[in-house]
Amino acid sequence: MTRDCRSIRLTICVAISLVAVVGCAPYRLGNAALFPTGIRTVHVPVVRNATVRHNIGLQLTEALIREIELRTPYKVTADPSADTILKCEMISESKTVLSETNEDYPRALDGGVQVRASWSDRQGRLLFNNSVIPTDDLAIIFTQDERLVPEAGQSVDTAMQQAIEDLAGRIVSQMETRW
Repeated sequence: MTRDCRSIRLTICVAISLVAVVGCAPYRLGNAALFPTGIRTVHVPVVRNATVRHNIGLQLTEALIREIELRTPYKVTADPSADTILKCEMISESKTVLSETNEDYPRALDGGVQVRASWSDRQGRLLFNNSVIPTDDLAIIFTQDERLVPEAGQSVDTAMQQAIEDLAGRIVSQMETRW
């Protein structure tokens, strides 16, 4: 075999190896593969609170910002002209007694929060893609409950904080690209 044939075969092998390794489309690594491309920034205005519980909207805002910064490739910005806007409104919060002692003291309770959330781009297009059938409503309702037992030293405030953190995680999970 001549030297020219060997160099041609080597070049072909290298080219085939590169195509096999790189592939035809760009491959994204890490958590960036889970989220839509073309988005770099997210604006999260303070969550509107339509409940009587003070500061619950601010708590959810902080939890959302933490989750976005921790789990997504996006940067949260205070600029309202960011690539996208995540708007949320705290619709309700509740406390339900599940069981009582013989003296009618609450033994176990559920604390719950309900939020309406919408994630849209600059043109106002909805980016949450949760339903199979598109609707005119640009928001998704999220509900989160958390069990608390006062006899074990748990309070409504700690249960609500846990529910808010779980809710923020669920909202940010909806930002992922659907397969």
